[in-house]
Amino acid sequence: MKFDVISSGSKGNATLIYSKGCCIQIDFGISKRRICNALTQFELNFEDVEAFFISHGHSDHCSDIQQASKEKVYASSPSIPKFNGVISGEHLLIPYKSVSVGPFTITPIPLVHDYKNTIGFVVSDGEETLAYITDTGFVPEKNFSYLQNLDYYIFESNHDTKMLYESKRPDYLIRRIISDTGHLSNVDSAFYLSTFVGDKTKEIVLVHLSSECNREDLALETYQTVMRKQLGFVPEIKVVAASETHETVGGR
Repeated sequence: MKFDVISSGSKGNATLIYSKGCCIQIDFGISKRRICNALTQFELNFEDVEAFFISHGHSDHCSDIQQASKEKVYASSPSIPKFNGVISGEHLLIPYKSVSVGPFTITPIPLVHDYKNTIGFVVSDGEETLAYITDTGFVPEKNFSYLQNLDYYIFESNHDTKMLYESKRPDYLIRRIISDTGHLSNVDSAFYLSTFVGDKTKEIVLVHLSSECNREDLALETYQTVMRKQLGFVPEIKVVAASETHETVGGR
């Protein structure tokens, strides 16, 4: 399995997952042009993407979804902003009910965000498994069994709490971000990951970093600090932070 976090942040999100000649995409919050450029590494065109999975309807996750073929779109709500169609049948995702696309089994898991029916994804190709978790105030305990000892984690690490409180953001926005329907802080993210990672885990990509209230070095430093406190050591796992401006490629 290979993956490419093309962009991750409040201005746009999109990730490609590739295995055995098949490619799927999670979220469509950036231009089709950027996606087409990323697909060249797999020697694929935009039309070759087998399915588009949308985590929720905030614009940074679906702003260009109208570019996708209607019959290829999967989401947890019948309607998505910018999408001229109704999602139904197998394409209307139900938490914990898996769907199959090519070699992939995709299991949607419910998250807690200030947009109805926000979901994350656990994606398996039969050999390796990847989790895509972003835009959630916390991770529901029922999801824990789905997230144990996976090969890859694309996992939200949105803000440094000190930077957030010291920012010029209005109080209502700060309260939204730190609420149970907001976003995971660096500490939250690292704590959850410390309970999930195992001997199979190869790579972690920290995503949806705030451009105003976080830094890559802070997210990575917090990850290491929490791992030492929780596990007594830092696991030998590749850990990187994604951004909105450059691609983050992983897998094998």
